[in-house]
Amino acid sequence: MKNKRITHEYALEKAKELVSKMTLQERAEQLTYKAPAIKHLNIQRYNWWNEGLHGVARAGTATVFPQAIGLAAMFDDEFLKEIAGIIATEGRAKYNENSKKEDRDIYKGLTYWSPNVNIFRDPRWGRGHETYGEDPYLTSKLGVAFVNGLQGDGKYLKIAACAKHFAVHSGPEALRHEFNAVVSKKDLYETYLPAFEACVKEADVEAVMGAYNRTNDEPCCGSELLLKDILRGKWKFKGHVVSDCWAIADFHLHHNVTSTATESAALAIKNGCDLNCGNVYLQMLLAYKEGLVTDDDITRATERLMATRIRLGMFDEECEYNEIPYEMNDCKEHNEASLMASRKSIVMLKNNGLLPLDKSKLKSIGVIGPNANSELMLKGNYFGTASKYITILDGIHEAVDSENIRVFYSEGCHLYKDRVSDLAQADDRMAEAVTVAEHSDIVVLCLGLDSSIEGEQGDASNSEGAGDKLNLNLPGKQQELLENVLAVGKPVIVVLGAGSALTLQGQEEKCDSILNTWYPGSFGGRAVSDLLFGKCSPSGKLPVTFYKTTEELPEFTDYSMKGRTYRYMKGESLYPFGYGLTYSTVKLSDLTTSKVSKDFENVNVSIKITNTGNYDIEEVVQCYVKDLESKYAVDNYSLSGFKRIELKKGETKNVLMTIDRKSFEAVNDEGERILDSNKFKLFVGISQPDKRSVELTGISPLEANIELA
Repeated sequence: MKNKRITHEYALEKAKELVSKMTLQERAEQLTYKAPAIKHLNIQRYNWWNEGLHGVARAGTATVFPQAIGLAAMFDDEFLKEIAGIIATEGRAKYNENSKKEDRDIYKGLTYWSPNVNIFRDPRWGRGHETYGEDPYLTSKLGVAFVNGLQGDGKYLKIAACAKHFAVHSGPEALRHEFNAVVSKKDLYETYLPAFEACVKEADVEAVMGAYNRTNDEPCCGSELLLKDILRGKWKFKGHVVSDCWAIADFHLHHNVTSTATESAALAIKNGCDLNCGNVYLQMLLAYKEGLVTDDDITRATERLMATRIRLGMFDEECEYNEIPYEMNDCKEHNEASLMASRKSIVMLKNNGLLPLDKSKLKSIGVIGPNANSELMLKGNYFGTASKYITILDGIHEAVDSENIRVFYSEGCHLYKDRVSDLAQADDRMAEAVTVAEHSDIVVLCLGLDSSIEGEQGDASNSEGAGDKLNLNLPGKQQELLENVLAVGKPVIVVLGAGSALTLQGQEEKCDSILNTWYPGSFGGRAVSDLLFGKCSPSGKLPVTFYKTTEELPEFTDYSMKGRTYRYMKGESLYPFGYGLTYSTVKLSDLTTSKVSKDFENVNVSIKITNTGNYDIEEVVQCYVKDLESKYAVDNYSLSGFKRIELKKGETKNVLMTIDRKSFEAVNDEGERILDSNKFKLFVGISQPDKRSVELTGISPLEANIELA
């Protein structure tokens, strides 16, 4: 560590000195996201609202990485930390220049409302692609890595990260302003809280954002249980809490837990929400006059906010990050990291041997589909502006134009409407798509979604779902396009762009290969072509389960985990959590585990993995624990370790993992984590141990029995 970090305690002490010089009105005015200047104290105006899920967002040019769900598919916490460090560097580079020019607008600050560590418990949720998937362990590891990368390791915070949306929040989007998420203590502590707890305790995240909904009747941004008892009580959180945007107004407008804006402001601030993204806290002085809040309530919140600004070095001209030059933003090195992330994130769901393509055997390629030449599909949501975008069509042109291979292209159909040209009849590009397929040696069919129809309420334009999906089917005419192209009889590679699970309604069987690219970032098209033509092997793994239909799922509004995610589902998935193919094959051997006693802290696991195929690859070794005795155990098993490794052709590596005690504990009905069993089974391999994964990969994880002595 270059400089010893300024502690919360030191920053708060300095903040108290500063705040003591403010009038009550000045303090109250600091509590909304648009904080005004206080000239007599030389405090500049500051806008707290900034986004950085996968790159500096909404503030002009920046490196655009794959969307968060794609970053999760890398199963690589070390690289994710590097990516977050890059985002922080670019954020500082932009902030330094903007501040010189007195540009202190929204999205220009140093407080980033990222990462989103909610659990993607239902594939219909439109904002699921902002998360790291369905598993609390994976989400915790990646959340901690991202926070550590953003906040850096200097004297000051490089960027102040914010874990959101606290807590028990994952749709439906259309109901979020009035919804009450009812959750058991077991599910709360086993599934919904671990990633937040890890961000607080392991990464010292500077901020936490409350959710729109109520949890067990309390609005999250004014919840005594969540904000007082758990966050600041049990977890000893020392940073600041911010509301989701306009969430506090929902207290009286939609949740009906208060009657007036002043009552809402009082409920939120008294339970520990310091900063209002919205305008209800503009009523704070009125709430004070009505006797609903005290001087101490206002002062405490202001002190916490000023402590964050102090920890960011905003009042120190010698702050180590002030010298980061603008040239670091969107630089070559950062763009190369984005391309690398795109390659690592893409998941190969199927391959019958067609991939990688041999250019010498091709004279023509048909590129078809609404996502083939879409820049929006590359971006996801909460995105920045890339200085260069490479669509899938662009990437294929780059790869083959010098090879005298003809590229035929047809949009095929609109992403979700029944026609591309408004004045045309329905299916106005369907005949062209069939013609392209007929004239091509192979077809790359680019289907799926984009953030215009999958995302946040009000952000995404699918009025039916308010950003959520109604089912797992392809929208609009895409299924028809798929079936018409398949009927031509040419080899078909389906490339899916989406932030969540989709199904091809049984047509998967007829496709030669299927690549799931998520929303792969500005260089996504180059990454896809690199994989198609064998420049590198696919290596991503699914951070969510791909179900066969939504009919097998509980109601979207049901927050119980029963029947949800790989840990609790009863049926067989279409494509399982943790699954993803490469161009090679591997052999597993020599699984060993350290001996454990009752008071153990962790278990050391060792396994040998050999690349037995013909391609250099990266593979993700995964470890799952199954509790064999406890009545509180999850129904199936839980991810408890993972490591991404490079393997050259023929290479063998010994992979070491440390599985911590928590992975062997169960959560009881009171939400307490207990070691409730003496017997466990450990599975270590390249997937989870379910029958479907073994069938798809052709390889079973190795097993070890663990008995506590």
